[in-house]
Amino acid sequence: MKRTNFNRDWQVKKQGRRFNFTDSHKKVTLPHDAMLEQERDPKQMNGTKKGYFRNGEWEYFKSFEVPEGAEHVVLEFDGVYNQAMVYINGSFAGHRPYGYSMFRIEADQFIKRGETNEVKVLCRTADDSRWYSGAGIYRDVHLLTSGLIYIAPSSVRITTEDVSNAFAVLSVDTVVRNDSAAASKTVRLITELYDPAGDKVAADNVPMTVFRGQSGKLRQRLIVNHPQLWNTDTPVLYTCRTLLMDGDTVLDENEETFGIRRLSLDPVRGLCINGAPVKLRGACIHHDHGVIGAVSVFRAEERRIEILKAAGFNAIRMSHHPASRTLLEACDRIGMLVMDEAFDSWTLEKSPYDYALSFPEWWESDLQAMVERDYNHPCVVLYSIGNEIPEVGLASGNLWGRALAEKLRELDGTRYITNSSNAAFGLMSAMKRMMSAQMAEKRDLTGDINEVTTRLADIIESVKVQSEIGDTTEESFAYVDVAGYNYLSMRYEMDKALYPNRIIVGSETFPKDIDVNWRLVRDNPHVIGDFTWTGWDYLGEAGIGRITYDGTDPMDFGVYAEYPWLTSRCGDIDLTGERRPASYFREIVFGLRKQPYIAVQRPEHYADVPGTSFWSWSDSVGSWTWPGFEGKPIKIEVYSDADEVELFLNGESCGRMPAGEANGFKAIFDITYQPGIVEAVAFANGIEQGRYSLVSAQGKVYLTAIAERDVVQAGMLDLAYVAIELQDAAGTRYRSADRLVTIEVEGGELLGFGSANPITEQSFTGNEHSTYEGRAVAVIRPTEPGTIRLTARAEGCSDAVTVIEVK
Repeated sequence: MKRTNFNRDWQVKKQGRRFNFTDSHKKVTLPHDAMLEQERDPKQMNGTKKGYFRNGEWEYFKSFEVPEGAEHVVLEFDGVYNQAMVYINGSFAGHRPYGYSMFRIEADQFIKRGETNEVKVLCRTADDSRWYSGAGIYRDVHLLTSGLIYIAPSSVRITTEDVSNAFAVLSVDTVVRNDSAAASKTVRLITELYDPAGDKVAADNVPMTVFRGQSGKLRQRLIVNHPQLWNTDTPVLYTCRTLLMDGDTVLDENEETFGIRRLSLDPVRGLCINGAPVKLRGACIHHDHGVIGAVSVFRAEERRIEILKAAGFNAIRMSHHPASRTLLEACDRIGMLVMDEAFDSWTLEKSPYDYALSFPEWWESDLQAMVERDYNHPCVVLYSIGNEIPEVGLASGNLWGRALAEKLRELDGTRYITNSSNAAFGLMSAMKRMMSAQMAEKRDLTGDINEVTTRLADIIESVKVQSEIGDTTEESFAYVDVAGYNYLSMRYEMDKALYPNRIIVGSETFPKDIDVNWRLVRDNPHVIGDFTWTGWDYLGEAGIGRITYDGTDPMDFGVYAEYPWLTSRCGDIDLTGERRPASYFREIVFGLRKQPYIAVQRPEHYADVPGTSFWSWSDSVGSWTWPGFEGKPIKIEVYSDADEVELFLNGESCGRMPAGEANGFKAIFDITYQPGIVEAVAFANGIEQGRYSLVSAQGKVYLTAIAERDVVQAGMLDLAYVAIELQDAAGTRYRSADRLVTIEVEGGELLGFGSANPITEQSFTGNEHSTYEGRAVAVIRPTEPGTIRLTARAEGCSDAVTVIEVK
């Protein structure tokens, strides 16, 4: 069917609790996040989960005409959060409870040809999510049109059956539907494959008969000689073009991109792509994009994947729901592997109004929607049937889990299946009993915050290695291909002996444990990877990675932080896309960076004892600008895989310290702060292998506006990102001179403007925001060809202007 972008010219208004007697509405271009525009509320019922944004009910509507000649019309929604109800010309046309599922509305019986039609979408949010969900039509919408004999949507599936350097055998399945008046119709199905250069490399042309009111499926096998194989280093994409012909008349056509690659899995070699073992350097991510909220625009997804890959990741886990089509397209192009996760709950809720209310009736349809979206994307290598499901360990949970796994195998036998299990969630009763026994033996939980947290962590870890944990999870891991261990890395090696055929992935791990965890992944073929929580900071789950200095434990208040906390503060990459110190540490541990990295602990807390959570990193910054702390003590963390590192301050040595894997890849220097240049030099076997330095910002503060790209494309796919920074004359960031910035945008639509500040009451939807550590970011949609001009203003600084060409 012909796909037409249907994102323009929508209107949205917020509904009252029961009736809406106003006609206040605003024009929007989809994707759109209605929740981001709401005022945050310290008293919001589920505020900690969603960053204190208010829930609500919204109505989207749009007028449209049916294209001339379109006999069959379908509306395709890639995702509407949440509880979507769709009406066409006032009549109920369909609904979808799950906010992350792609769904289609058959519109033929509701539309009026030759007249103006109206589609209306109602959606609502409640205490239905453990993270910031966003609200509204936050993913793409397409209008699908065709004649009465057509290729069924998402029915063209390309499978690599066999592959070698000489040739690849591909099967192409296509479903054709006959809704015409003809009792039967014989058509010709032409399938053509094109390489990345646009050259035709294979083709097939066969007849196909389909009876009235029925669908027919045809499989064609094609040979591609000397195939270019898809993997993370060379993400080569081919194109499959399908034509449905009646004589010389084209009845319908379809185009899919795909990659030629083969997967294999065993406990001896682990996961292999095209025969080569691959360790998953993974990042768990939520779906929001910070200052623009939950909207899934291709450039936002592409940019995030580019940054994550540049930081050393080669895999993401979509937590905890199916990914958007645009995210998968970005991962295909860039070469990022994907674990796509189906659900965060099955039959037992984690929030009062979450997916558990819909799961018994909708799970099969939602699995099918996920597979339809994923099938032709080579990036997807694993399906997860659930995250930390409370039923795991129960007989009923094992029945559900096995049904989910077998349904996925029925829908797609080309990928592997995992679950993401956390002993604390799935085995709560057993955990409580064993924890009580351990606590009785270790009653002394007095001392400072870190001592108490460490002892508690030791108790939890000792419980997780108990035999009862292994016994209770044995069945749940038996019906999947890969056992997903959430925070269970202490079992990797012991379970190799207990369950020699089990393959494990660290589906969720604490960021501070990466040095130990990666050794376990590297040294054990049956452990195929590690997915940190998280790769990218996100809205909601407020403050789970925070650090306190007032003597309180960050693990109090149910893990979360009070208003005005906004973000989780636990990502390797911050909300604006900038790498934090943990990201550089991880890159070194992965063996991808020989240059050391310097992270400076905030000197104002030099004498304080930090309180940390399980998801915290050190309270450090990549900066050597600390005005007011001259002559005062300061701690410097140097990350390196070299044997030792030497630190220099303004050219004078501050000494050498051991580093490398034996020392946790870290050396900590305690020196006296003086402005200038601090430099770390790494030595392996006495030979320098790299150096890294930080320079103090000096003199006047300049406001800068720097576009990430000078040229962008008009339309629905691209966005312009502009970094607003405070710098000195040499371009060094002033992280200690934050101020309010006002921006003015001409020639484009401002989608969001804000900083990575985890504690703020400022909105992302206006044109004013304060910098955080000297930085903010503006995101602009290029509406039409021409130029985008952004002007930034701040007190005490000259205006900053940037101009971006829009083609």
